[in-house]
Amino acid sequence: METPEQQLARLEEKIDAVYASVEKSRKYILTMVVITVATILLPILLGALILPSALESVGNMYGI
Repeated sequence: METPEQQLARLEEKIDAVYASVEKSRKYILTMVVITVATILLPILLGALILPSALESVGNMYGI
């Protein structure tokens, strides 16, 4: 039979392992959120900035 100190030490090891796993998961999720926002938001912003000048160039080219 284990003593309470041994049980406590074993539980602390398990808690440390769970904490390390949770931190890895948190960093992974944060990375995925940043990548998702970048792939969705950046094209929309770039389109909003480039589209007016592109339409103006095409309009000037065809005399519209």
